[in-house]
Amino acid sequence: MNGNTVSTDVLIAGGGSVGLMLAVLLRHHGVKPLVVEEKPELSHHPRANGIGLRTVEILREVGLAEAVNEAAIDLRAGKIKGRTLAEADFTEGLAWKARGETEFTYTPARIRGTCAQNRFDRVLITKAGDVEFGVALDSFEQDPDGVTATLSDGRVVRARYLVAADGVRSRVRQILGLGVTGPGVMGRETTSVLFRAELRPEQPFAMCNIEHPDAPGLLVTVDGAREWVFLTTLDTEPAPDLIRTALGDPSVEVEIRSVLRFRGRGQVADRLSAGRVFLVGDAAHAIPPLGAFGLNTGVADAHNLAWKLAHVLRGEAGPELLETYHEERHPVALMTMEQARLRFEDPSLHWGQDMARAREAVGAMNAPVVHMGYRYGGAALPSTEDVALDFDGSPGSRLPHLWVADGVSTLDLVGSRWCVVTADPGVEADVPVHVVDGWPYGTVLVRPDGFISRSYE
Repeated sequence: MNGNTVSTDVLIAGGGSVGLMLAVLLRHHGVKPLVVEEKPELSHHPRANGIGLRTVEILREVGLAEAVNEAAIDLRAGKIKGRTLAEADFTEGLAWKARGETEFTYTPARIRGTCAQNRFDRVLITKAGDVEFGVALDSFEQDPDGVTATLSDGRVVRARYLVAADGVRSRVRQILGLGVTGPGVMGRETTSVLFRAELRPEQPFAMCNIEHPDAPGLLVTVDGAREWVFLTTLDTEPAPDLIRTALGDPSVEVEIRSVLRFRGRGQVADRLSAGRVFLVGDAAHAIPPLGAFGLNTGVADAHNLAWKLAHVLRGEAGPELLETYHEERHPVALMTMEQARLRFEDPSLHWGQDMARAREAVGAMNAPVVHMGYRYGGAALPSTEDVALDFDGSPGSRLPHLWVADGVSTLDLVGSRWCVVTADPGVEADVPVHVVDGWPYGTVLVRPDGFISRSYE
């Protein structure tokens, strides 16, 4: 190789949340990837702010759960509504938050509120390793031994594998010629306005549905005090007066920091892998926003792929292991897109109370089931409403959570490696065996990502 050629095991095209998460996970497994991101810096305009509990479990695995929890906003209310923020009713928001706080017996994960994507990314980059901003992937070719990519700065990268985390209009996906399936563009164009204003509400909230006829939209917290996002479908240029109308305070100082325009989209790539190239996050699937499924599904992609790449790179598994990435994640992406589409058509399926029958009637699942109750291998779920019932020790499902010591979960026992979990002290295996008193799920072989590979009983 000449002096203009860089060598790496894994090249990640895209340094957004999912690309950074993949880099963190690969480094956790002993692989040092190179991440290139065409933007000059981390985005300061959040596109998402809902960090799901399965994502927190993954963060717990790599030692970042507490840091993300600290970056999250301590909320006492979830979603509220009002003609303006000044007229908002916090009663339902407080009740919604209280309901959520009683449902976490199935996971060791905790997060005190929402974590805006820009704050999330600032935590991830601390463990992501080599991330080069202002550099895009221009082109690539692959052969039986690797991928040769040309970067926008003229360098050539020789990588064993390439992972596309380059967004919904993925250049990598286009070069591969992969098609997409789904409804495509959905709904009207939305304007997202990131602004600063000293609000500091007495009751911190996640989001407020603004019903004022001159400023309808959704107010979303970023830091709970000075930074906010206002989402509206009004066909008008955003201005401070529009924000003041939504806030219900004509005197508040408003500084607009940035404006993004987008339309919801539902699509899943027909293949999530092609040879030595893999798609994750929005490059693999665009999920309509209601439900906070998009970012979290991308994190789960990265979690599924990272340990498999590491095993193959270390020679601990053959390349056929990597074929399971598409086989496992593609059905999950299709399911998740469909669940988001149903919510897009009827938001009450997500936000309404006592909606189990309504969800069942249209094939919708309760949100926690979508986030973490899915299983690999195609087996039917025991429940589409109570996610705790889906953690039953069956192959393809996530290992059930039980506390085994102070602050230690059965999920922590996995330690990112193959292991056996059992109640039988006489079990022997070629991988670590964890004997858990009172374990009711028989003897199970667990993969490094915490999913059950097989049951011995």
